[in-house]
Amino acid sequence: MSNVTIYTTNTCHWCHMAKEYFKSKAIEYTEINVTGDMAKQKELVQKSGQFGVPVIFIDGKMILGFDRDKINQYLNIKS
Repeated sequence: MSNVTIYTTNTCHWCHMAKEYFKSKAIEYTEINVTGDMAKQKELVQKSGQFGVPVIFIDGKMILGFDRDKINQYLNIKS
């Protein structure tokens, strides 16, 4: 099983789409919501070099935004 973490905000449409995609594929993930959390915002910037969300980490590999093709590739999901 892969280690999946997604950085989100409350109002991010792409974050909601990514989480729904994970649920549709029965992929367990850890969500880190950075809304109003300065420490988590700093962590996000340190790890990704940006503040935009979603930022998804799959087994240490970073995906900026909701990139279904990369998610499928990293999780070995056949589309």
